[in-house]
Amino acid sequence: MCPEVALAGFPTCRVNLRASCCKEMGAAVVRAIRNFNLENRAAREIGKVKPSAAPRHPSTNRLLREQMSGQEDIKGEIDRKDDKLLSLLRDVYVNSRDPVSSAQDKDAGTPQEPKEFRLPKGNHVNINIENIPKGKVSIVEALTLLNNHKLDPDTWTAEKIAEEYHLEQKDVNSVLKYFDTFEVKIFPSKDMKAIQSK
Repeated sequence: MCPEVALAGFPTCRVNLRASCCKEMGAAVVRAIRNFNLENRAAREIGKVKPSAAPRHPSTNRLLREQMSGQEDIKGEIDRKDDKLLSLLRDVYVNSRDPVSSAQDKDAGTPQEPKEFRLPKGNHVNINIENIPKGKVSIVEALTLLNNHKLDPDTWTAEKIAEEYHLEQKDVNSVLKYFDTFEVKIFPSKDMKAIQSK
């Protein structure tokens, strides 16, 4: 950090301006502007008259007055506190517990069947993957099966892939239909000479 001199409340640099120093100076300027006259602005905002509710339509006001004029006892009943209800409310104690879902009940009642696993295919053995559940493939296996199908679709049909990797036929058909691997092609530039093989 470079030495700074405070001039009018803002730090300025005596040495060459560097990016970090300029950022600090910019932050100080923003902070000073943001906090300028903060208390007065807050008091002014608090002292503002709050907006009132939107006026009712004249027909609505007329209907409300008609309803309330005939039933003065109801208005008094609404505003009056009922001591009996308040005393009953003081005696209420709410104890709440989350309900147990039916899925959790089933899981607790029946022991889970052990899942069937298979070993990863190919020579790309990953230390983290020891076994894969049947019906699933790893990322490397998915790329491999897509590439094999792309290179030799007659040999690597959807049926063979489903059998080889223990997958559902409809899932394999969908994957082969909607997914494709990247193909990188490098074209030599015209001004470069091709390297001759010996």
